[in-house]
Amino acid sequence: MCTEDKIRVALLAGGTSGEREVSLAGAAGFEEAINRDKYEVFRYDPKTDLGRLAQEAGNIDVAFILLHGIHGEDGTVQGFLDLLGIPYQGSGVLGSALAMDKNMSKIVYRLNGLPVARWEMARPEDGGDPSRLLEKIGFPLVVKPVREGSSLGMSVARCKDELQDGIRLAYKHDSQVMVEEFVSGREITVGVLGNENLTPLPLVEIIPGEEFSFFDYTAKYKEGASREVCPAEVDVAVAALAQEYAVQAHRVLQLRGYSRTDMILAADGSLYLLETNTIPGMTSTSLLPQAAEEYGLNFTELIDRLLQLALQN
Repeated sequence: MCTEDKIRVALLAGGTSGEREVSLAGAAGFEEAINRDKYEVFRYDPKTDLGRLAQEAGNIDVAFILLHGIHGEDGTVQGFLDLLGIPYQGSGVLGSALAMDKNMSKIVYRLNGLPVARWEMARPEDGGDPSRLLEKIGFPLVVKPVREGSSLGMSVARCKDELQDGIRLAYKHDSQVMVEEFVSGREITVGVLGNENLTPLPLVEIIPGEEFSFFDYTAKYKEGASREVCPAEVDVAVAALAQEYAVQAHRVLQLRGYSRTDMILAADGSLYLLETNTIPGMTSTSLLPQAAEEYGLNFTELIDRLLQLALQN
């Protein structure tokens, strides 16, 4: 196929968030897997190349955003591409911003009948005296920056000192911090593909090593630190309900293209939604590509499907 016949893809990777290295790793996997007979790839790093992307926008057919965290998943880059008239895979400005904000997404989940753990928004002074929070919600607790990814700045608190430390740590990553009831159980994640017609993917169970109290940054990205099981070994009814919840989360957050919703399966069989990722990890061994492979789409086919969904918009 001649270059002129190929679909020209702007691959956006790198960026300025704390997940820059994760983004670059995903971009390397993407470039290795994409069908070069069908697509021509041009790399842009938003840290340095936004001006060049604007200048070259007329020569781009579609963008693939492989950015994570602030200025990647939060709608800002999506708005920039909208202004340039470049279609892109995944969710638009509203959906990206909603899903990135853990407080707002939990409000939307709850308003639509989706199950979530109890939570409270912290204040900076709670890092010195968290008694206000403890009157409303008890230990153990999860402390999270509201708009951060890859568990950066996140901690589990089982006593007052840990809660104070956790709040102070989270505020180093974001100006908004939430404190959430810790639900003990199995962590599962469910991918969804599609624009109007949505397809839930097989469940993946995430099993961190025994040294990790939760699926933190190291557990996510250190080789051998965690184990993933796909399809997750759960009852058929549980799997169907988790898939239903993932599809509902995708719809109520106004998402498109694809998403991946993380949940906790408690010992009593209850499911609790944690968050929905609008740009899941995209190496061949990442969670969503694993689920797609189990469904019947290899990594190259998954990339093609996402780009074709982008071009439908």
